[in-house]
Amino acid sequence: MTAPQHLTITGPEDILGYVPHSLGYWPSRSLVAMTMQGKRLGATLRVDLPVSGSRREREDFARTVAGYLLADDAADGSLLMFFTNDGWTDASGPGESGQGAGRPLLADLESALGLAGMPVRDAWYVGDEYWRNAYCTDAGCCALPGRPVAEIRDSRLNAEMVFLGSSVGAPPGTALVEDDSRQAAPDPAVEAAEQRWAGELESRRTSRPQFDRVLDAWERVLAADPGADLRPEMAGFLRACLRVPPWRDAVLVMAAAGRTAAEEGAEEFGIFSARAGLPPSGPALPSPDLSGPALSRPAGQPETDAGAGRADQGTSRGRDAVPVPGYGEVLLGLSPSLPDWNTMKRLEEVMLQLSSRGPGEARAAALTAKGWIEWCRGRGSFAHASLSQALEASPGYRLAELLSEVVRRGTICGWAARREAAWQKFGTDAA
Repeated sequence: MTAPQHLTITGPEDILGYVPHSLGYWPSRSLVAMTMQGKRLGATLRVDLPVSGSRREREDFARTVAGYLLADDAADGSLLMFFTNDGWTDASGPGESGQGAGRPLLADLESALGLAGMPVRDAWYVGDEYWRNAYCTDAGCCALPGRPVAEIRDSRLNAEMVFLGSSVGAPPGTALVEDDSRQAAPDPAVEAAEQRWAGELESRRTSRPQFDRVLDAWERVLAADPGADLRPEMAGFLRACLRVPPWRDAVLVMAAAGRTAAEEGAEEFGIFSARAGLPPSGPALPSPDLSGPALSRPAGQPETDAGAGRADQGTSRGRDAVPVPGYGEVLLGLSPSLPDWNTMKRLEEVMLQLSSRGPGEARAAALTAKGWIEWCRGRGSFAHASLSQALEASPGYRLAELLSEVVRRGTICGWAARREAAWQKFGTDAA
């Protein structure tokens, strides 16, 4: 993905100021590692610092960090930032021992990253009030306890990020970051519509015409103006659809990879009955936004003739068409080569609305979808927070449990591991 703008870093304050904007929050008790590609910043990784500080745990931790950063195959160096108040303010130089995030852990990281071909170029400690370079022994510029953190918050690059519209919020999972999915009160009209539609759709779960009707509704909603409130009838219908796992999965796949992938994947899973069933049912659809995204084409592919029938797109492809990805490939971020990040952002907005307008399985499904989108972006902490909320809404919700395990293991989404496909919070490069 080509960045439209280029940010210039002039000092460590700019690098450290870039990190909270990249993550979306100011980290604590964390290691933040960044790859370098020549003089350009690459991928950003945040992980919890090890707890015990034993030699074995430090070495395992260092190897794990190096393994994650190897996903950036263009990296030739790395930067390390220890966001913690422990183990560095009482050590005057790298030759003196400290606890927690002190010199022993830094040495293990230097070894692991050096062997991985990404030698550490610089490292810093950042606390709540002060920061300092991990290698500086000059009391004239690195006297304890360090330099004021205000220098980071007031850096030129931080100001540029704010000007570009970026903001730094509270860490995921804290009270300050709770969003509409927790604060908004359930809507009785939506809940009534949901129950009515759930009963209506129960006998149509294996109907291909009903599946198409469901995708039609989601397609229109995702193409609508961002921020538009859903009518209670439509919100209830969409929540009822999320209670059908194959339809829920199809919505995620359609947002990332296009409608054809959603349709063909459903066919491959054999979810449709060959018997004639009831006619499709659903609320009146909003008028199509002709200026909105074309969700019926595979992500990353050029628009085709607007008059081409959807049935043709789903059953016969041209000689030069790119193979349509399967559900598993899409949900793991392995295909398409570039997902439709704009539509996924719109899907996140819709899911937040739906999660706030009623409890139960539909809320869990909406929060799980949000967690999946965050995982696709490479934001594991935010994904974990959303998935935890999903499991609170519906304990044992299967997809949330599976994704929680993926996040817990530290598995990186395929798109997040590739610079050219990865989500960018702001369309900039930094160097």
